[in-house]
Amino acid sequence: MQYQEEQEYNKRFDLGVWKRLIFYAKPFYRHLIAITITMLLCAGFDVIFPLLTREAIDGYVSVGRTEGLGLFALKYMAVVVGQIICIFTFCILSGHVEVGMTRRIREIGFKRFQELPFSFYDQTPVGHMIARMTSDTGRLGETVGWGLIDLFWSAGYIVMTACVMISLNWKMSLMVMLVMPVIAVIAMWFQKRILKNYREVRKTNSKITGSFNEGIMGAKTTKTLVREEANAAEFVELTSTMKAASIRAAVLSALFMPIVSTLGSLAAAYALWKGGYDVFTGAMSFGTLTVFISYTTQIFEPISNIARIFAEMQSAQAAAERVITMIETEPEIADTPEVIEKYGDSFHPKKENWPVIRGDIEFRDVTFRYNSGEKVLSHFNLKIKAGETIALVGETGSGKSTIVNLICRFYEPTEGEILIDGVNYKERSQLWLQSHLGYVLQQPHLFSGTIRENIRYGRLDATDAEVEAAARMVNAEEFILKFEKGYDTDVGEGGNRLSIGQKQLISFARALIADPAIFVLDEATSSVDTETEQIIQEAIKTALSGRTSFIIAHRLSTIRHADRILVIQHGEVTEQGSHAELIRKKGYYYNLYTNQFREERENAILGIRQQS
Repeated sequence: MQYQEEQEYNKRFDLGVWKRLIFYAKPFYRHLIAITITMLLCAGFDVIFPLLTREAIDGYVSVGRTEGLGLFALKYMAVVVGQIICIFTFCILSGHVEVGMTRRIREIGFKRFQELPFSFYDQTPVGHMIARMTSDTGRLGETVGWGLIDLFWSAGYIVMTACVMISLNWKMSLMVMLVMPVIAVIAMWFQKRILKNYREVRKTNSKITGSFNEGIMGAKTTKTLVREEANAAEFVELTSTMKAASIRAAVLSALFMPIVSTLGSLAAAYALWKGGYDVFTGAMSFGTLTVFISYTTQIFEPISNIARIFAEMQSAQAAAERVITMIETEPEIADTPEVIEKYGDSFHPKKENWPVIRGDIEFRDVTFRYNSGEKVLSHFNLKIKAGETIALVGETGSGKSTIVNLICRFYEPTEGEILIDGVNYKERSQLWLQSHLGYVLQQPHLFSGTIRENIRYGRLDATDAEVEAAARMVNAEEFILKFEKGYDTDVGEGGNRLSIGQKQLISFARALIADPAIFVLDEATSSVDTETEQIIQEAIKTALSGRTSFIIAHRLSTIRHADRILVIQHGEVTEQGSHAELIRKKGYYYNLYTNQFREERENAILGIRQQS
């Protein structure tokens, strides 16, 4: 298997990525503010506990006094209760932010997937998209909901503790804090290496997801080609790459934490030595020494915590870069602001402004090339009248599907323009055009659900009677009613419980129920048997009546009744006319048709002989 490489991300810690990520947390700003306040209160309570300990030692234990002990106990309990309330509130709010953030990013990502054109899906493997919208978004929700908030607690605790320590003994405090710049330098050294490995982990994870997808979708091909062992070996190699990068990242993180803890221990040892000397000389009380030692040991816990969060953010940044790149991908085909203002977009249409579509289509000096640079059409011109049925014939790669995809605005011309009803279709919304399309593919895709639901996908407000009428119109009801549950029969994932011919007829009904002005049949009969083809041909006659229609077919029997047949070679129309006219010309189409007709007759005769 070949795994498409993803975009490389080479920056170190990028604050801009996190600013953009926080922008997507906008609906949760109130929660984040409440969490920040809660965590700062919690840090304040944590700072108060050692001061209460000093009060207990110097005010009661050292002097043997019990007067006022009850009031002290109440103060201590109040701090404990306050801390419990803060922790409880923090957990609820952070959980809400984590889940909500993950959901919001996935919703934005899914919406963007609906807006992106075919060219995006031509270049981006399914596995990459799935990995970004599942594991990567989950990681980001966890980081924003818990990691960044924990960072506020750590920063708040360090600042408050430092202020109290300086008020107690500023000289000793400064000596203890000299270790902080050292920790910062070490963090800068580690961050680059940790981030590099986590980027490799996230990128390889996409490849693994893609490998799973290909392995499942291509299971039949794998078995027929006896590729099980080779595929397994390739998959092991891929997972080994991820394992090695994960181990390197884990080792670096594991080294980072002990180094920070060791430096903290050295600072605590200095505080114990210096503070102990001051107690013996009477320069410091025993209670103050206890508080100072407590702060000195505890202040390095949030420093270690910040180091841990920072390391986690290196991993999360790799996920953030990938997700943000995905959801901020600009569609290559997009309506102009003026068009959106008048006709709306895909999610907020202004149908009251939509003009009626007749179906006149014109290619005016159209040139088209794919992103790969391959030119398919060059200065192509063509006029189609409303209601005309056009058949496209030619070799694979001649440009037939490209012409149809340009008409549907799945792609746009590189040069020139396409007019619908005399107007450049870029002056209308994509949804306006595609709402008037009926498209039946060679391999129709059905969604999980019932036959009735799949037909209704063509027009969601269709009644049951209209659904059944559409099925009858394409001769699908006969086989539907043979099922025990009829129209309420579940089609399975992708329609795998139905034959190709049955799926094809349902897709016909689905396209027809929308009453499209433009109908496209892309090799709609190439994968079905002769009997089903005849049923589909009858359905085609009904479906195409009064509509501008395009038929791409290798089986020329399907297109004999087309108003005009276009022979496409190397992106140009080399022959055109009705079936009878092209037969009389005895050109490319004549040879193609007679050869195919001869093969069909020979196969039919051989079939009869075998039966006898």
